[in-house]
Amino acid sequence: MIHEVDESLRALVRAEVLNGADVDLVFDAPTRDWAARRNTPTVNLYLYDIREDLRRASRGRQNVYDEQGTVVARTLPPRYFKLSYLISAWTQRPEDEHRLLAALLHCFLRHTALPPAGLGPELAATGLPIPVGIALPPPEDRAFADVWSALGGELKPSLDLVVSAPVSTAPVYPAGPPTEEGLTLRSGELTPPPEPGPPPGRRRGRG
Repeated sequence: MIHEVDESLRALVRAEVLNGADVDLVFDAPTRDWAARRNTPTVNLYLYDIREDLRRASRGRQNVYDEQGTVVARTLPPRYFKLSYLISAWTQRPEDEHRLLAALLHCFLRHTALPPAGLGPELAATGLPIPVGIALPPPEDRAFADVWSALGGELKPSLDLVVSAPVSTAPVYPAGPPTEEGLTLRSGELTPPPEPGPPPGRRRGRG
């Protein structure tokens, strides 16, 4: 699942941001040593955090349908995981880095989810959208300055991209065949009740 998100992001950034420009796109850790070896303009999408997205957790079982819309199996809903990417631009001039960051920001603001056409087989099989969020406030237990400090580098302008990807690992339970006939009620002919006779003790007659 993680590698499919990487490839979807790679295709999206190359198509809508780089657009054939002579800029590298990598997923390396932007450490001090890596920055010293870099010699070409680069956009870096570094995956620095993976954790479950508990806000999207759901309970119960969900139905699996075939092409005719018939329930063929049941399974548990997928679990979502947040993949957090630190996006940074590396060039010789800060102005060029800012232009790249602006283009990246506009790109992800246009997409609330990864384009379905660029999804890998595992993500596409879920049939679910892959939400993305850009430049959101960091969690209370983490600051972006701490991420740069952990990498051993200096604080640099960057964007935080969060992708919520579903993972389906629950077993699938086959469903029984659908019922073809419903409940049928049959009723026989009812015999009409007899007509009431004269009251006891009275005889029929004139007047």
